[in-house]
Amino acid sequence: DVLVDGVSVIEEPRAARQRIGFMPDSYGAYANTTVLDYLDFFARAYGLRGAQRRQVIERVIEFTTLGELLEKHIDALSKGMKQRLCLAKTLLHDPAVLILDEPAAGLDPRARVELRELVKALAQMGKAILLSSHILTELSEMCTSVTVIERGKVRGSGTVADIIKSVTPKMRLYLRALAGPEHSERVLLERPHIAAVRREPLGVSFDFEGTQEEVAVLLEALVAAGLKPVELTLRETNLEDIFLSLTEGRVQ
Repeated sequence: DVLVDGVSVIEEPRAARQRIGFMPDSYGAYANTTVLDYLDFFARAYGLRGAQRRQVIERVIEFTTLGELLEKHIDALSKGMKQRLCLAKTLLHDPAVLILDEPAAGLDPRARVELRELVKALAQMGKAILLSSHILTELSEMCTSVTVIERGKVRGSGTVADIIKSVTPKMRLYLRALAGPEHSERVLLERPHIAAVRREPLGVSFDFEGTQEEVAVLLEALVAAGLKPVELTLRETNLEDIFLSLTEGRVQ
């Protein structure tokens, strides 16, 4: 069984579906249909009538800021506006659970930021939101929990902080020094608490197993060794790092 907002999909399938709003990664646009006609059609399909239908449509239009596009044909909209319209349609019946499939795919940077703000606003309203996406940098700015799936199997699941801790329990540091990456690498490999040194175009990154105090000792040693460090920073683990650590890259 599966419970959606506490409702069984087996015992009460219709009630469970009413609690779900699904936004596909692409959707059919009817020819010669305006934005307002599109929303009105789906509002009727959800069983909304009369003044209630008008109020609901006005509410989602205000939330998604589509007011200036109501008489515009759907096929004339940009990708970002089409995504916004699809989200508006998804919200018409005020679902408790939103399932968004690749919502940011194909959007320009501004449209992605605007969509992200809409999703955050919906979360603040108390809605549960399930996002499916391959744009991991986008997800890292929105999600509180993640699940990594490969070939139909769950490879990792939990809060972002917990998964990062399980994947990279050590600190990951980046060093840029005037002595250059090659010399920096040789010196680092001779120091304790250091592993997985990776040379990069301008510096080196490495895993550090020591404490904050031992980082300070390391910096003193780098200066004493004549590396002339100009940058030693902590690198945050992101969702792309998590995904690469938990998956093997096999195709489905």
